[in-house]
Amino acid sequence: MKVVYVTGCLGFIGSYITRTCLEKGWHVRGIDKMTYASNPNLLDEFNHYPNFVFENKDINDIEFLYECDYIINTAAETHVGNSIVKSEDFLHSNVNGVHNLLELIRNYRAESNKLPILLHFSTDEVYGDITEGEHIETDILKPSNPYSATKAAADQLIIAWARTYKLPYVILRPTNNYGIGQYTEKLIPKSIKYLGLGKPIPLHNEGNPIRNWLHAQDTADAVITIIEKPYHVRNEIYNICGGFEQSNLTTVEKIIELYHPEDETLKEQFPHYPQRRIFEYLDLEYSRPGIDVRYALNDDKLRKLGWKPKKIFNEELPAIVDYYKNNFIW
Repeated sequence: MKVVYVTGCLGFIGSYITRTCLEKGWHVRGIDKMTYASNPNLLDEFNHYPNFVFENKDINDIEFLYECDYIINTAAETHVGNSIVKSEDFLHSNVNGVHNLLELIRNYRAESNKLPILLHFSTDEVYGDITEGEHIETDILKPSNPYSATKAAADQLIIAWARTYKLPYVILRPTNNYGIGQYTEKLIPKSIKYLGLGKPIPLHNEGNPIRNWLHAQDTADAVITIIEKPYHVRNEIYNICGGFEQSNLTTVEKIIELYHPEDETLKEQFPHYPQRRIFEYLDLEYSRPGIDVRYALNDDKLRKLGWKPKKIFNEELPAIVDYYKNNFIW
């Protein structure tokens, strides 16, 4: 039976991983410092599992590791806009926090003398944007904003500690995650929230940036695929890609159509009825420094392990819109 730490267990990706590990019967020690983006209501669900233990703690403040097989690190500050305004918080969590985990592993002592593997969540943004083609795991890192720079720095720390101290690791670089339970600062839940408040949805660069969408459950399944390999996957980097890309404007247009189906109904019944144009729901004057055009990854390396995404964006989106339409505040 596996014993794993999941840092950021009450966050979006971390909660999907925690749930999936618990359902497999693994022992999970969840760590979360309960930031604004954490969902404390998840504890009601997770505490029903006898194989779950929770610590309310910043990863910088962890001083001791219990014996375990993996440390799955999803704890991070992740909102690009916030990193542009105040980068210090991102350095604290995304760089210093990872450094503390590495030092804990380096000084790890257990009866088995087997070091736990750090399975660290990075991001597709460490490569920088790309107008054509896809990034592979060996491409140079060219982050374009403070958030992605801190994630790239953490990746480099991990690789350096592995070489110097022989620490085992796996780095995962996913594309944009989506699903129910994401905090409302991210594009999909934020758009639904703004529609509910009757406010125009802010889209930087007029909604032209292109994103590749990956469901959080598919991300969690990728973690399981790696851990369950009969041989220990270690000292590897894997891209994770949902295989579905579109502009932010197209994504938001789909959300508006699902949120306001009456617009389409009226249009069908009364062709001359004055309709609200899609752009009346948008704020296209919004701008952000360091505009990124497109992120795209090649994940053939991960798929060779037997993983592939199962969730289809256009099939999942209606339920997500419905959820946030009724529950946009936890």
